[in-house]
Amino acid sequence: MRAQPTETERPITQGLVSWCAERISDPVLRLKFLRAAAPALQLHQPPAKRRPLRRISLLGYVLPPLLLVPVAVIFIRPNSEARPVPYPKPPAALIEKRAAQVWLVEQNGSSESYSNGLRIDNRFTVSNHPRSYLAFPLAGGPAKPGTVPVGIVFHTTESLQAPFEPDQNRVLKRIGESLVEYVRRRRAYNFLIDRFGRVYRIVRESDAANHAGYSVWADDRWFYVNLNESFLGISFEAETQPGAAESRMTEGQLRAAAMLVEMLRSRYGIAGANCVTHGQVSVNPSNMVAGYHTDWASGFPFQSIGLLDNYSQPLPSIWAFGFQTDASFARNAGPRLVASAAMAEQSLAETAHVAGLSLRAYRKMLRKQYKDRLAELRRGVVEDSE
Repeated sequence: MRAQPTETERPITQGLVSWCAERISDPVLRLKFLRAAAPALQLHQPPAKRRPLRRISLLGYVLPPLLLVPVAVIFIRPNSEARPVPYPKPPAALIEKRAAQVWLVEQNGSSESYSNGLRIDNRFTVSNHPRSYLAFPLAGGPAKPGTVPVGIVFHTTESLQAPFEPDQNRVLKRIGESLVEYVRRRRAYNFLIDRFGRVYRIVRESDAANHAGYSVWADDRWFYVNLNESFLGISFEAETQPGAAESRMTEGQLRAAAMLVEMLRSRYGIAGANCVTHGQVSVNPSNMVAGYHTDWASGFPFQSIGLLDNYSQPLPSIWAFGFQTDASFARNAGPRLVASAAMAEQSLAETAHVAGLSLRAYRKMLRKQYKDRLAELRRGVVEDSE
């Protein structure tokens, strides 16, 4: 009969299992490992507490429990130079209501009317290049191509503003008409909402508008890079101030935005978690700094137009790809986006710790992933043009 372990032997085995578990970044796999290791730990318990031995299946082979810990060490702790990048941990998904059903009621040559009261002016609609993108899975693996928009980026025009008063009506109309023509020439957005709440379709949804540039977002399943292709662009005739926490929308714009977003989510199955502001997604790849453009940085009224408060989520450019913020970000972003960046930095540090990496090394790995995916997107553009 095997001698019972001494008090000094018992913590060694328990500590080894704990050490292995700490290096499994996926919480589900970590739990499975701990459950499988339980019989091995019970060999070191007094006879009264010991359970019958079980045979454990690991990586397709049946092994005795005593061999579990050495095998796990081999596979969980590979050579540091060959170690795969730990998967970033996405934030917990916010609970959202399903988008209401909205349908087209009437369409003529210049406008469309919808069941929720939305009316879209189509007189200025233009084409651009067809929408085509790659979505990258958070859990690794090949990218998925797509042509249907999966999100919305909100912008402001940052254009000339006249007082929104009755005696300024003529000036307001003239400024708005000039703005529509300007964004039409530049193919700048898919939709524009002027200060009276009138909705103009600029670039048709099947085509990409030139609205987001270098940008990053992630939901609980996918990374998205350069959102012109994967997200629709909606701009409001408005001007924001750096760090402003209040919306500059008119009441007409708020009502129109709620109806437009409701229609687009119904038509394309867009998740509320993927309805975001330009300030949240914009990045600068040359210095790996988040918040390159900070329009709608902290002042977008998510809840007023029926959306989740995405400012409460960690900023994906940081936790997913290792971007950082600088002093100008703190000045221009406003309190809500600064808090979002801080949450992302905390998530980044926690994932690095679980993976047994320094924060600097882990950030470097994520940045390389971003560069690789950017290069993959560029290769796809070249192939499509040939």
